[in-house]
Amino acid sequence: MGQAAHHYLVFDTAGGFCGIAWNAIGITRFQLPTNSAAETERLLLRRIPGAEPAQPTPEVADAVAAVKRYFAGEPIDFSAITLDLDGQDAFFREIYTAARRIGWGDTTTYGALAKQLGRGPQAAREVGQAMAKNPVALIIPCHRVLAAGNKLGGFSAPGGAVSKARMLELEGVSLAPPQPAQQSLF
Repeated sequence: MGQAAHHYLVFDTAGGFCGIAWNAIGITRFQLPTNSAAETERLLLRRIPGAEPAQPTPEVADAVAAVKRYFAGEPIDFSAITLDLDGQDAFFREIYTAARRIGWGDTTTYGALAKQLGRGPQAAREVGQAMAKNPVALIIPCHRVLAAGNKLGGFSAPGGAVSKARMLELEGVSLAPPQPAQQSLF
C-alpha cells in the first residue's frame, strides 16, 4: 500500500462498530461491523500496522456518513468513493472495478462476474479469492457476489456468511427458497 501515512477512525453504526482507514490518495481499508470498538480497531490495525487515529477528511467523513445510513437501511451507492488499491493484483483490481457496479439489492455470481470480465468459468475461483481479500468490504460490495446457484458462498468478515446474509437482507435480497405455490393436495 505504498509509503503514504495511514489514518483511521472507528465509528458506531446500527450494525455495530465499523472501521475505516485512509491515506492521502483515498480509502485503503474498511472493517465491517463487530460488537466492540476495541475489536474493530484490533482487526483494522492488524491489516495496517502503524496507522494513527485521526479526524476524517471531508471525503472520508462523507463515506462514514454513507456507511451509517447504509446500516440504517438506506439505499447507498458507494461507487464514487475514492479508493487507494495500491499493491493489489491487476486482475483483482479489474474484479473490484466490476464489483463496484453491482447496485443496492442486486447480486451476481463469481462465475457471472468472471464472464463479464471476458474470462472463462475457471476465473470464478479468482473472483472468489479477490472477494475474500477485498480490503474495503461494503464499499466494494463483495457481499453482493454469490456462489453458483445463488448460494451465499464464503464471507471472510466477522460473522461470516451470517453477516453476508444480513447485509443482503438489509438490501431486500432474500436467499430463502421460495415457498411452494401449492401445498400438498392431501
